[in-house]
Amino acid sequence: MVITRTAEISTQIGTDIVDITEIVREHLLESRVRHGAMILFVPGSTGALTCIEYESGVIQDLADAIERVAPRDIPYAHDRRWGDGNGHSHVRAALLGPSLHIPVVEGRLCLGTWQQVVLINFDNKARHRRLIVQVMGERE
Repeated sequence: MVITRTAEISTQIGTDIVDITEIVREHLLESRVRHGAMILFVPGSTGALTCIEYESGVIQDLADAIERVAPRDIPYAHDRRWGDGNGHSHVRAALLGPSLHIPVVEGRLCLGTWQQVVLINFDNKARHRRLIVQVMGERE
C-alpha cells in the first residue's frame, strides 16, 4: 500500500527552520499504515529537510553552522549569472538535501525522544513550500 499526500508550509525569508513533525504524524495517522516507511520530499532547490531537536538553542546553533559552511556574504557564480542573490540558498539546500526516509513501526515514526522533523527555507524570499508525504507499508 502506498499513500501520497501533500501539505503546504509557509516559510519566512532566510534560514527559516519550521517544525513539521505534527503535520507528518497526522499524515501517518490518516494513512493507517502500521509497519513500513514514510518518505518526505520538498520540491525546489532552496529548501531542505532534516531531523533535529527543535529547541531554540539547537535551532540557533544549526543556523549559525549553516552560515559558517555557506555564508550568504561571499560571491557565488549563481548570483553573477542570474543576479537574484540566492546562490547561498542553493548551496545550503544541496548540503542538507530535499528528502527524508523515516521507518514506521507499530503505527509510529521511529524518531528519537528529542528528534523532530524540520523543513528549512534558505531562500532570500518567503515561500509556500510544498511537502510531498508518501507512506508505504502494511495497514491495520
